[in-house]
Amino acid sequence: MIQRIILIILDSVGVGETPDAHHYGDCGANTLGNTAKHNGGLELPTLQTLGLGNLTPTEGVLPCNNPLGAFGKCAELSAGKDTTTGHWELVGLHTQTPFPVFPHGFPSEIIDPFIQQTDHGILGNKPASGTTILDELGEEHLKTKKLIVYTSGDSVFQIAAHEDVVPIDDLYRYCIIARRILDPYQVGRVIARPFIGSGKGHFKRTYNRRDFSILPPSDTILNSIQNADMPVVGIGKIHDIYAGQGISTSYHTEGNIDGMNKTIEALDTIDQGLIMTNLVDFDMLYGHRRDPKGYGHCLETFDHQLADLKNKIHPSQDLVILTADHGNDPTMPGTDHTREYVPFIAFGPDAFSGINLGTRDSFADVGATIADIFKITLPKYGQSILPSIG
Repeated sequence: MIQRIILIILDSVGVGETPDAHHYGDCGANTLGNTAKHNGGLELPTLQTLGLGNLTPTEGVLPCNNPLGAFGKCAELSAGKDTTTGHWELVGLHTQTPFPVFPHGFPSEIIDPFIQQTDHGILGNKPASGTTILDELGEEHLKTKKLIVYTSGDSVFQIAAHEDVVPIDDLYRYCIIARRILDPYQVGRVIARPFIGSGKGHFKRTYNRRDFSILPPSDTILNSIQNADMPVVGIGKIHDIYAGQGISTSYHTEGNIDGMNKTIEALDTIDQGLIMTNLVDFDMLYGHRRDPKGYGHCLETFDHQLADLKNKIHPSQDLVILTADHGNDPTMPGTDHTREYVPFIAFGPDAFSGINLGTRDSFADVGATIADIFKITLPKYGQSILPSIG
């Protein structure tokens, strides 16, 4: 009987464009497949045995006749392709209206009260890559102490500041001010982007990043798990994405390796409930920066750690689910997320081995499956895979 579920979100690891990708300018996107092709193949032996190569042609990762996991892929039912929308849908929410984006920067009715309430001038106020804008404005920020404000193709208000110029706690406080201003506009996230370094070409963002998300519009399966007296442990930016709603305990991480280490360590202290991990490096370090070489290496490193996790789980009491929240094909133009299918791979108990889950209609099938296993109220959206497992 499954008592513990380990849900690992491979942030941005999409497995091919969805039928509506043309509406988002993402025709041809395939984060996994194109990354593998760019690298002349990937070595992902653990993921291959679980059925990853069955989801999309992936050079170096062959389809498996008898994979050790149940394997399939999910389309996104919600409108959009951002972090919040994807994560919310995974736990049973359907976002029908996309969060607003600001391709020309933020209007004065947002910026003016932000400047007034923080008592700080700003630089930027435009869509930009997080690394490019540091090279462009970082030195001016050091001289003037003005905050660097920028956005992207996502619904985000990002505030960058050098850790030696603006203390971390002050930066978080400015983000809380922005969050309060932006709530009426339904902006998805305010993101603190602290950085270090001495000049152009040497600036580097740190893992003191924090996301200040809009509250989910209703309860999710996370709340239902808690209400059933089981813990929900968030590892990485999980707590931030859900604004703490439905999260019992949270662990900050400094990248994928640390996130996987903390996930494995959690198995020693959490004997039931949900362990939910976000691995941010795929997206933050390699997808947005359009670095397919780094993305491929990151996947291979994860594969090694996944083998360690696989060796530690209880074969009949633990279920591991691997999925993603959107794509971010590092071979595509621009720096934005891509509208793609995401993997749905589940392994642990023998009953899941070799089950082809096909193409699912919603990310919410992940949440519905978790709810079904834990015998809690099923979400309004999503279909459990348990009938397929038998």
